[in-house]
Amino acid sequence: MRALRLLGSVQLIAAEDTRHTRKLLDRYEITTPTLAYHEHNKLVRLDTILGALQIGDVALVSDAGTPAINDPGYELVGAAITAGWPVVPVPGPSAPIAALIASGLPTDRWTFLGFLPNRGAARRSMLSECAALPTTLICFEAPHRLQAALSDLLLVLGDRRIAVARELTKLHEEIVRGTITTVQAHFAVHSPRGECTLVIDRAPPQDTPSPEVDDNAWQARAGEQLQILAEQGIGGAAAVKQVAKTLGVDRHEVYALWNELREARD
Repeated sequence: MRALRLLGSVQLIAAEDTRHTRKLLDRYEITTPTLAYHEHNKLVRLDTILGALQIGDVALVSDAGTPAINDPGYELVGAAITAGWPVVPVPGPSAPIAALIASGLPTDRWTFLGFLPNRGAARRSMLSECAALPTTLICFEAPHRLQAALSDLLLVLGDRRIAVARELTKLHEEIVRGTITTVQAHFAVHSPRGECTLVIDRAPPQDTPSPEVDDNAWQARAGEQLQILAEQGIGGAAAVKQVAKTLGVDRHEVYALWNELREARD
């Protein structure tokens, strides 16, 4: 109700897609003028919106979720603050928070990564940087890349607990919880639709022995990871480098294991 009241009382609404927002405004008979403000014009529209603030209040809305949270708005908020205007948040739907709440995973400390990189190498590099964080990880992923992302999560982070939430707050909302491997199996049968929010368990405590670096177990883990990379078409040098870095083992030993696996495949 507060949001509707404000949308009807401001003198301008900056909207990610004015056609999309107009449906909401028409539903509640709100006649406030709108201005397109999105990823492709956000910088050139700053002066126009700051000028509008000289006349009255401006509301910022996005097509879904909350403005400035992986949506256009960060630059506008910063510019308004710099110009001396007050910025007032109006709480609303936010996929990262909604998914975290429903995930069943720790909520006391968490890190939001936004959308994972499209390319596998960049995605694995980002995940490697976050692998040791003692915080729950939250990220977005498109449905057609979900399985590739899950494979990289398994490769870099191990078989952690995860919740994959899709279509949050919509008619076909679904939250799949389990380990990464069980969630992979689910989506292998049920193709995901709609953008997904992933919530991944934090890294295990540093003083807990890790099976990845155990002298008697690392080869099995490395073999699994090398097999995943090989199936993704990753070359030997890149695969060996990635696995050695992830598991913290000598690259020459991983290379020897790669050769053994290659000979077995041949």
